[in-house]
Amino acid sequence: MKSPTTLLRRLTALSLALLIASCGGGKKEQPMPADFIPPSSVPAFDGARSFSLLVRQVAFGPRVPNSDAHARCLDFYNAFFDSLDIEVEVQSFTLPGYDGEQLRLSNVIARIHPERVDRILLAAHWDTRPFADRETDPEAAKRPIPGANDGASGVAVLLHLAELLQSHPAPVGVDIVLFDGEDYGREGDESMFLLGSKYFSATLDAAQRYRFGILLDLVGDRDAEFPREELSRQFAGDVQDMLWREARRLGLSAFTDRPHSAILDDHLPLNTVAGIKTVNIIDAALVGGTADNPRRRYWHTLDDTPEQCSPETLDTVGRLLLSILYGIQPA
Repeated sequence: MKSPTTLLRRLTALSLALLIASCGGGKKEQPMPADFIPPSSVPAFDGARSFSLLVRQVAFGPRVPNSDAHARCLDFYNAFFDSLDIEVEVQSFTLPGYDGEQLRLSNVIARIHPERVDRILLAAHWDTRPFADRETDPEAAKRPIPGANDGASGVAVLLHLAELLQSHPAPVGVDIVLFDGEDYGREGDESMFLLGSKYFSATLDAAQRYRFGILLDLVGDRDAEFPREELSRQFAGDVQDMLWREARRLGLSAFTDRPHSAILDDHLPLNTVAGIKTVNIIDAALVGGTADNPRRRYWHTLDDTPEQCSPETLDTVGRLLLSILYGIQPA
């Protein structure tokens, strides 16, 4: 899924060229983040509701591209946004996979109050890894991961946010994008990760402008810690500062000022190709399966289940996003 910090030396080696060339993409100039004033009140985020949406996704089974579970979960997303009367676009595309496989991929783009010019991008990936390659047992390593934290957690926060934003409009419009194909690649093959965000970034209409973006990944663990990830600091340091300052004001102790090395994730093409200043909120210590707490070493294993996650952590992330969205001042 994601590789720790050797990325800083190899950013230019990322395999974006094929998508950019084929889709006519290029970096788009995007506006600076708007002024932020901490809001006096926001809707109440319901961690239990968000957690139920996490469980619902996992119940479909691993959301591996081309699988029945993947198709059924996509139908669920469409029905969910339709029930809220939220405009949704399914950005479907195909790419060659491993061993002759043709990947049928779909990004889900939900536009909340599309009439608003000032817009924020919120994103997460919804697919799950096709193989649990961090398992020590060779047979177990061939099975797909459940993806409760690695995928479903970020989506669960965004789905509940959609419910709140539709009934209690924020000062700005919001696009929620659920990326497909983030976790398809084999270890060491960076060209086959981030497929959905690469496609979205390379095909983004130059007229579509966002103040900034926030990516959620691995945001559900019951002992989560969210450090300042390096690529976010490098490309969107002012946005990262705004988020972490507000987290401190709200007393959200899971957000720490501890720096963390660069992580390959969907915010990279958003920053470098789409030109959208995007920050990654990620429990970075999980990546690589080397967390200090042995329970937390379930990254890319079959133990990535809802039991690892908690409504309280989802609530922490949701509260911060609500405060940001309601405190942004329209231009």
